[in-house]
Amino acid sequence: VTLQTMTYGNGSTGHMSDAPTLFRGRKRPREKSVPDDVKRQRFHSHCPETTVVNQGVPLSEDRRYSFPGSVQSPLLHTNHEQDLTGCVSSLQDGLFLYPIETMLPVAKDKLSQQVLDLFQACQQQTCDLNRKELCRTELQREIQRIFPQSRLFLVGSSLNGFGTRTSDGDLCLVLKEEPVNQKTEASRILSLIQKLFITRLSSYIERPQLIRAKVPIVKFRDKVSRVEFDLNVNNVVGIRNTFLLRTYACIENRVRPLVLVVKKWASFHEINDASRGTLNSYSLVLMVLHYLQTLAEPILPSLQKNYPAAFDPTMQLHLVHRIPRTIPPYLSKNGSSLGDLLIGFFKYYATEFDWNHQMISVREAKAIPRPDGTEWRNKFICVEEPFDGTNTARAVHEKQKFDRIRGEI
Repeated sequence: VTLQTMTYGNGSTGHMSDAPTLFRGRKRPREKSVPDDVKRQRFHSHCPETTVVNQGVPLSEDRRYSFPGSVQSPLLHTNHEQDLTGCVSSLQDGLFLYPIETMLPVAKDKLSQQVLDLFQACQQQTCDLNRKELCRTELQREIQRIFPQSRLFLVGSSLNGFGTRTSDGDLCLVLKEEPVNQKTEASRILSLIQKLFITRLSSYIERPQLIRAKVPIVKFRDKVSRVEFDLNVNNVVGIRNTFLLRTYACIENRVRPLVLVVKKWASFHEINDASRGTLNSYSLVLMVLHYLQTLAEPILPSLQKNYPAAFDPTMQLHLVHRIPRTIPPYLSKNGSSLGDLLIGFFKYYATEFDWNHQMISVREAKAIPRPDGTEWRNKFICVEEPFDGTNTARAVHEKQKFDRIRGEI
């Protein structure tokens, strides 16, 4: 690995790797389903912007794109800025680097080097994102046949800087910039989307399943890109928090490696699955950000406090994607290594955080008293969603699962 020296934080040196480093370790069980050609790209991948689907699945000329009657995504094949159709419109903006291009900190010890090795081996590559973006573009074209004014946004880990090579894609279908009744209206719309997938797109979309939850979704798989997707309707807070997290990922270069290794640790120990009563990935990310905010010399600030106008929850959606490039790097005086921070993360939640009386708040950059509302009652873990104030860890509602999470920590 060829390393270039840089500075970060309090002036200590860091490096940017020209080539990924191998990580020898056990893979998550779900990775068994990853295509062989993707596995071969796991440690080194050449990803020209013009080769999107062919990176994963060699296709004949007449099946190059995922959906019938589709054309090349203008987003991926032009240099001028397009009208906003999805969250990745900012990827063509040279003023804001995608997090994969940001420099990495130096590894001063063995544990820090292992964190970096794992991060470089498993972080989402540009070609992985391009596959998801192509699918989003073509799906939007088909959905607009039913809902002409709709927009389909790519959100979540695919775009917030914390994605891995095996991350699923999250999509938000926006029909109007106002709340939608998730129990009735959103479910009805998703039923129509599911029907579209079954009837018109059955050759390209497989296993479309409507899941009725607090925020209902349609789960499906794109046969061409082989990516699993979750699609919701008008859950616009997901668009806003995608770019809040993306900004946190970019203002301090120790954040992304630390988050990824915590996510991998949680997945390995099977405590990273909200459908089974444990933590979702979003809550894990917020837990790491919160820890980095609470250090004696903080590594992260509260972006919502420092830049309230930039993260205004009422900002129009077509402006949200521009925010990360406007926030400067955070110059922390804390020079802790990745290894020290990883150990400190576990120590904080094992011995310092009061699970019974406190709530994790990235918005406030501190632990705050638990609210008394029904959202928080009988919940073992309370993690505040930075924009709408809901509990992102509400799936952890069984003491047995909570005890298991604390035990692993």
